Amino acid sequence: MSPNGQTQGKKLKIPDNLYTVILAVACGAVVATAAFVLIECYRQYGVIFTIP
Repeated sequence: MSPNGQTQGKKLKIPDNLYTVILAVACGAVVATAAFVLIECYRQYGVIFTIP
């Protein structure tokens, strides 16, 4: 063993809050896309959901 200690790099410790922020951004993008599609369908066709 080396007297200088470990020679390998240490693992990066990423806080859990970062994963929460990434998940929130992804969920926000999904909700925003769904809202955009619904608004555009209503603007172009005049209805949101119809039964054929």
